[in-house]
Order: sequence, then C-alpha cells, then structure tokens
Amino acid sequence: MTDITKAAIAPPRSFLSQDAVQLFYRLLAAFLICAVLAVLSDSFLSLGNILNVLRQASLTFFIASGLTLVVLTAGLDLSVGANVALSACIAGTVIHKTGSPALGILTGLACGGIVGLLNGIMVTALRIPSFIATYGMLWVLNGLTYWYMAGETLHGFPTGFRQIGSGYLFGLPIPVYLLLVFLGIGTFFAQRTIWGQEIYAIGANPVAARLSGIPVARRLLLVYAVSGTMAGLASIIFLSRLNSAEADIGESLTLPAIAAVLIGGTSLFGGVGTVFGTFIGALILTLVLNGMNLLSVSANWQPLVTGIIVILAVWLDMKTRRRAQ
Repeated sequence: MTDITKAAIAPPRSFLSQDAVQLFYRLLAAFLICAVLAVLSDSFLSLGNILNVLRQASLTFFIASGLTLVVLTAGLDLSVGANVALSACIAGTVIHKTGSPALGILTGLACGGIVGLLNGIMVTALRIPSFIATYGMLWVLNGLTYWYMAGETLHGFPTGFRQIGSGYLFGLPIPVYLLLVFLGIGTFFAQRTIWGQEIYAIGANPVAARLSGIPVARRLLLVYAVSGTMAGLASIIFLSRLNSAEADIGESLTLPAIAAVLIGGTSLFGGVGTVFGTFIGALILTLVLNGMNLLSVSANWQPLVTGIIVILAVWLDMKTRRRAQ
C-alpha cells in the first residue's frame, strides 16, 4: 500500500477523539432518559417493558446499521423502508407457496440486496445524487409493492419461522441475539478492515480517496448493497414478528432509521460515525418513543418529537464539525 493510500484511509485523529466524546454523551443521554422514565412511570423498569425496548431497538438497528455505511460515504438511502416492505411481501409469498422458511429468508435477503445494488448503480454509474436516486427508488418500490399485493394481506406463517421475530432464548428475545451478532460484525468491518477504513476515507474526501487508488465506485456499490441486504434482513424479522405482510409495512420505518444513524453521531457530511453509535441512537430513539407511550402522549405528537430530535442531532453534528475544523 502506498503512503498516499495510507494517508487517505487514516481518519483524522481529532475526529476519532470527537467520536469518543460524542459516544460518551450519547450513553449519558440514554442513562438520563432511563432515570427520568423510571421516576415518571412505574412500569418502565418492568422486565417485560425492558425486553420490549430491546426488541424494538433491534428492529430499528437492523435497518439503520446498513444505512450507517451509506451515510459514512456522505450518501443517503431513503428507500430502506420501501425496500423492507417489498422484500417482506415477496419473502412471505415464497414461504406461502413453497412452505420453506429458508427459501423465503434467502429470497427476502436477495430482494433487499438487489434493490441496494440498483441504488449503488444509480449513484456510481449514472452519477445521480444519492438523495434523488433513493427517493425515486422509494416511489418505484412503493408502486411495485402495492401492485404486487393488489390490496391483499398475507397471514399465517410456520411456527418455527415466527420464532425469529417473536421467540425467546434464555429469557432474551431472539432479535436481541441477532442484534449483538450484527453489531459485532458491523463494528469489526467498519473499524478493523481495510474496506471499512476506505469507506471512511471516501466520506471524508472522495477526491483524495480516488487519487490514492481506492476503488470508490466499487466501495459505494458495496455499501448500498449492504444497506439493501440489511433492509432485507429487517423484512424477515418484521414478517416473523407481525405474522403478516402487507404493502404499507415499511411506510413508518425510514425516518426512525435515519434518526437512529444521526442521533448515534454519524455525520451527514460523511467520514465520521460508528455502527455502535447507531445502536445507541436506536436505543435512545426507542426509549423516547417507549416513554411517550407509557406516559400516554398522543401518537400525533410522536413524529414531531422524533423530528425535533433529528434536527438537534444534525445541528450538534454541524457545530462539532465547525469546532474540529
């Protein structure tokens, strides 16, 4: 590896220290939210509610973890929610027609990955800004899903398949174990592999990354394909958890996933952030939503609160970057 390549893929030291400081503050925020909710609600610290929070956070994390890699390259994937819906409906159909959960799972993952790859092709080969490309893909996927389902809903999947999203192992929901596995894989990939460091370099300075020999287009294809595949995985979890598939299953999933990434400290400008931070972001967002439900806050106010949290996260990100520069 040449010296210029090493320089390009080495994240600035100040940004790494900023990551550590921001992660500490986010952990502190999660702890304070728990403390406040424990005082305001008698049922917050119940075992059932804690397990419910972990399960909900894991569902958001599956979508947001792949999205984190896209945002690290200074891109955005607005189609993840629609991708979950289409993948879930196709996977559910395969399970119904073949009786094979394994084939349905593979189909859901493949569908999600193909959608992500198409997003990557639009961004790299057609040079369409990711915001526009994935926003267009969102509408394409919504149209395909509503046409494919034709107003119908799939119900009744095998008991074994339903254990993926609803089952327990040693007292913990199975999605929590999957979260730990993919949290470890995502953190190792982003922090400990050359490919992960190249993704940081592309987000920090794509021109320098290209001049230093990093295959920018191939790495971008990879991150969009991973984001799509993780949406496919989330579709399997949702399908198993809900025991049904319908066209509008993904309409409320995109904003929480983006919010988890931003609350977790990943910069919209690229090059800064961690998969573990996204997990903390998903946990904070779930705690806030869970707290509003426990305190009987109207559902009409919950999107407003989520939006305010996202705006604050972006404002703090911009303020931190100005100080670092």
